[in-house]
Amino acid sequence: MRPRTWVLLLAALFALLQLATVEGRDTPDSKNYVSYALSLGGADKREAARATIDHYCAGRAAMAHRAQNVDVVRFHAPDPAPRVLRECREQEWRQVEARLAAGDTAGHTVPFMPERFMRIFEVRPGYPVFLLPFVTLFGVTWGVWAAGVVITCAGGVLAYLVLRALAVPVPLALTGQALFLVLPCGTTAMRPMTEGLLLALTLAALWGCALVLGGTRPRAGLALVGCALLALFTVKHSQALFLGLCLGAAGAAVAVRRRRRGLPSGRGPVALAAVGCAGMLGTLLVSRLLDYPSTSESVQDLLTDHFARPDRARPWAEFFQLQGNFWMEWARRQMGEPLFVAASAAGALGALRRPAFGAFLAGAACTGLLNQAGHPDINIWGDRLITLAWLLPVLGVPLLLEPVLRRAVVPAQGAAVEPVR
Repeated sequence: MRPRTWVLLLAALFALLQLATVEGRDTPDSKNYVSYALSLGGADKREAARATIDHYCAGRAAMAHRAQNVDVVRFHAPDPAPRVLRECREQEWRQVEARLAAGDTAGHTVPFMPERFMRIFEVRPGYPVFLLPFVTLFGVTWGVWAAGVVITCAGGVLAYLVLRALAVPVPLALTGQALFLVLPCGTTAMRPMTEGLLLALTLAALWGCALVLGGTRPRAGLALVGCALLALFTVKHSQALFLGLCLGAAGAAVAVRRRRRGLPSGRGPVALAAVGCAGMLGTLLVSRLLDYPSTSESVQDLLTDHFARPDRARPWAEFFQLQGNFWMEWARRQMGEPLFVAASAAGALGALRRPAFGAFLAGAACTGLLNQAGHPDINIWGDRLITLAWLLPVLGVPLLLEPVLRRAVVPAQGAAVEPVR
């Protein structure tokens, strides 16, 4: 079969497997994005609240039903789903009604939380805009599921395209697509949150880097990187800031390394560094002009449990103390389950085989660490904040396996041998 047929088959297989869990992927923040999308579609606050609460609570009920089915003590007890659904609706409506009655009706999101917290989501229209056509066509439940499938499969396809732009053989490019789908990238991207779009747009930026460094389509590659940074700003502006910073640092590192070896720095790395720095500075400037929530506001949100407690008098001192505690506990857990560390080490070895692109890949992966460092919460929904760091093994492992595959393929006598790049 043609390579594109294999790509489509992998995506279709993944989509079929996701039918096993249509409901129950939501996190508490998912309510904000779903209500934002419904508001963009013309629903008023109560309509958006009703549809969002019904969807969220149905997911909670489905999770409770599945959990009891495998509970060795209570599996024969009555189904808890109706009770969980009723209690969830009562709790959510109680909070929303109180805030609506208090006049908290500004913005696009339904006021599930205090206004200061909801403002963080008001400045992230990218994912609700992406979600809007799906919930309009298929309803909330199937629309949210379909949006997750589309963006996750798109991420897998982009991983394939990045590796093909690096002239990696088709089987290994398909391996990269499969790794994206089966590693935590796929699980996290399926949740109705911003991470799926963040992964896809970061991969689009890496595809642009590969095109620029390969010299095949440098202008298209630079345009792709710039558009990815612009789109990231609408989805989560901190990610645009982190990616621009890391791409700028990677381009500078590649140029300096080449200079020290007596080689020309090349236009590609310098141009990518310039685009990255422009994205970083543009993010800082525009977010300041639009009065987006500041870093200090984000720290207060973290330390006050989403503004449920009074603001901290010395937030930065407490934040850095929490940083030390968090990374010590994170490292301890990694030693017990070292999959992430082992996979990242393998990905780093693969990235070293392509030093120029590897620097940009490492920079993109570092955005996951920066994102996690900005939210040092050890219990935040399955390590979703660090998910971007998994791009290192997704693209690096196929690069590591490339010489093994090339040695395994013995060309026929007299056949042309493809040179190793």
